[in-house]
Amino acid sequence: MTLQSIFARFGLVIIIVMFFSFFSYISPVFLTFDNQVNIVEASAIVLILALGMTLVVAMGGIDLSIGIAFDFGAAFAVVALKDFGAAWYIACLVGVMGGALVGLLNAFLIVILKISPFMATLGTFFVGSSVERVFTNGGGPISYRRMPQEYRDLAVGDVFGIPTEVVIAAVVCLVYFIALERSIFGKRIHAIGLQKDAANVAGIPVRRYMFIAFILASATCAIGGLIGSANIRMFTPLAGFSYLLDAIAAVFIGAAIHPKGRPNVIGTMVGVLFLGMIGNGLNLMGLDFNLKAALSGLILVGALALAVAQQRLR
Repeated sequence: MTLQSIFARFGLVIIIVMFFSFFSYISPVFLTFDNQVNIVEASAIVLILALGMTLVVAMGGIDLSIGIAFDFGAAFAVVALKDFGAAWYIACLVGVMGGALVGLLNAFLIVILKISPFMATLGTFFVGSSVERVFTNGGGPISYRRMPQEYRDLAVGDVFGIPTEVVIAAVVCLVYFIALERSIFGKRIHAIGLQKDAANVAGIPVRRYMFIAFILASATCAIGGLIGSANIRMFTPLAGFSYLLDAIAAVFIGAAIHPKGRPNVIGTMVGVLFLGMIGNGLNLMGLDFNLKAALSGLILVGALALAVAQQRLR
């Protein structure tokens, strides 16, 4: 096996192992059980949003509005709790439906009006962010300190000692793994992503699957919004935007790890944990905030460049 073929197959894996070894050497705290749990817990929301993005990218699209779906999930749930006195589980359902509305708009623009996914979801982002500012009179948060403990437990509770948000992320990950990797639905989604015209000729209802995929992706991202709002007991406009780059990066890092260079659930999970490890390791090094942000950006861009290079070599 040549050096080039080794790089094409295992380049990112080698980089991940190198960073893991480096942080383990620099900080004795890094390898502790509590710190590893912190990495997993801090990565839970990013994983949920990245899974929604994985579904869209596997279908050959992109979704720049996942942050808006996150925000709508949080906003709809908090308003349902605060203004309408809804039960916590009803508020969760309303939040997921709020996120699904974002996906419905995306599906309408892309499938019906035939706008490119990039432009359509970018437009949805601008429209959604404007709606958030108007609704909150300029972008102020909607706080609800007395939210039910059951809703709060989405972020701060535990199930048999495992943080609830980790359990939720694991369940979403399992559902996505079965749907994308072990079902006819997933095979058809990948077929559309590989060659939409050929999938259409083969009898796959492409438009229907695209509609479903965009709505499911946004509804999934709304789950992240529920957890985020439960954690800080408020809805903060445009809070979801901060997860966009990490979600995209995790998907493409995961695709580079896959033997065929395809978006996949396991790879996305590895990509999310890699990004979580980088953030945690830089924090443990005690770097200045601005320097840490710059290094995080450089590592992220480098990982994406490496992922693209691996795919080209394949």
